[in-house]
Amino acid sequence: MSDLNAVPPTAQPLGLFDASRAIQSGKLSGAEYLSQCAARADALEPTLHAFVSRSPLDTLLAELPAADGPLSGIPVGVKDLVATKDLPTTNGSAIYVDQMLSHDAPIVTRIRGLGGAVFGKTVTTEFAWRGPGPTVNPCNPSHTPGGSSSGSAAAVGAGILPLALGTQTVGSVIRPAAYCGIVGFKASFGAVPREDVFPFASSLDHVGFLTRSVDDAAFAYNLLRNKSCDEQDSIVLPAVAMDAHTGVAPSAAPRLAMLKTPFDDRLTEEQTQAMAQAIATLRASGAIVEEFSLPDIYWSGIDAMFCLLESEGGAVHEEHVKLFPDRVTQHITDLVKNGKLRGAMEYLHARELQKKLRKEFTKAIEKYDAILTVPATGAAPEGLSSTGDPIFCALWSFLGVPALTLPIAKNAQGLSLGLQLVAPYKQDATLLRIGKWTETRL
Repeated sequence: MSDLNAVPPTAQPLGLFDASRAIQSGKLSGAEYLSQCAARADALEPTLHAFVSRSPLDTLLAELPAADGPLSGIPVGVKDLVATKDLPTTNGSAIYVDQMLSHDAPIVTRIRGLGGAVFGKTVTTEFAWRGPGPTVNPCNPSHTPGGSSSGSAAAVGAGILPLALGTQTVGSVIRPAAYCGIVGFKASFGAVPREDVFPFASSLDHVGFLTRSVDDAAFAYNLLRNKSCDEQDSIVLPAVAMDAHTGVAPSAAPRLAMLKTPFDDRLTEEQTQAMAQAIATLRASGAIVEEFSLPDIYWSGIDAMFCLLESEGGAVHEEHVKLFPDRVTQHITDLVKNGKLRGAMEYLHARELQKKLRKEFTKAIEKYDAILTVPATGAAPEGLSSTGDPIFCALWSFLGVPALTLPIAKNAQGLSLGLQLVAPYKQDATLLRIGKWTETRL
């Protein structure tokens, strides 16, 4: 724990939006910024364990003169499910521990093309499922950082990186972001490239962003979202308007639906109190916040989501279990076993329900600008054997709608508590503007 607390706050490098502006204006050199981030990683990584591998600073600096663009000099963490040509891509698995690929995933190609540097591959749980890695929570090392985007969330939360890529199939961007006290943004399904990202369940998988502010998340989204429909299920959405100096233009005071769920009995008292305080602040700032319930059919969508997850995930890993039974955990073995129990008719009904509810969600919340809910049951659980409960993220992954989490409080153990905002499908820019308004009030 002492190593994580040894680096003073003044040593934390700038966030993404501010760093990019400073580098582009010449107030900060890309080499200086990369060196700051590397120094912080050197100091914290022996305890944090956020990275599977890192690019040497000399290599990053040598490549810098040829790099230009809005990400010039910006180090990015790449979750270790995403293909990279110069660092191993292990998928968090003993099967792929030495895998070197000859190509980058398109989103990594985009990052490099904009001048960004692949700082390192960040720890993921085994195949983005339930087998935790060694990463600890930067707020309190005796607690989990969440998962499966464990290393990405911890590296950003510790102030090492201004941006890291994560993936979410159930709750793997939003929950770890909330646990690590940062901003997590999962765009609408298909809005961000996911080719050459090792799949879990193709009807649920998202690539998301972990950053320190809403401006940072919007900046990353604008640069890295799909610009064409080249991939299966891809969509092209408009950028969110950003001022070069002040970032995202906040929305007007929003009308928010404070969601009641069947799982509210899982909430800790401190999470409930933190939300109540945040809601009081938002109301005092002009927001309308009203209790709201979705029809029961939406909550049956979570059962349908697990059908999709086990069917598709089981198919992905059937060969792994068959060929490498000694190199997969029981979590993957059980996933395949459960997937084989799902029938074709059940799977097709789940897919139809997903399409139906995604389309109808816009009308279901038409009185409101966004849903207001929690990102997790509470603060990060103690220990590293579990990455926490994703239930408060599951429905939004099933629907494929955009979701954003913001930190709102810390508990007595120094652990972060957050809130989550959710908007209808394809309303990503609106959600980010509401998020900016909310962030400025909290």
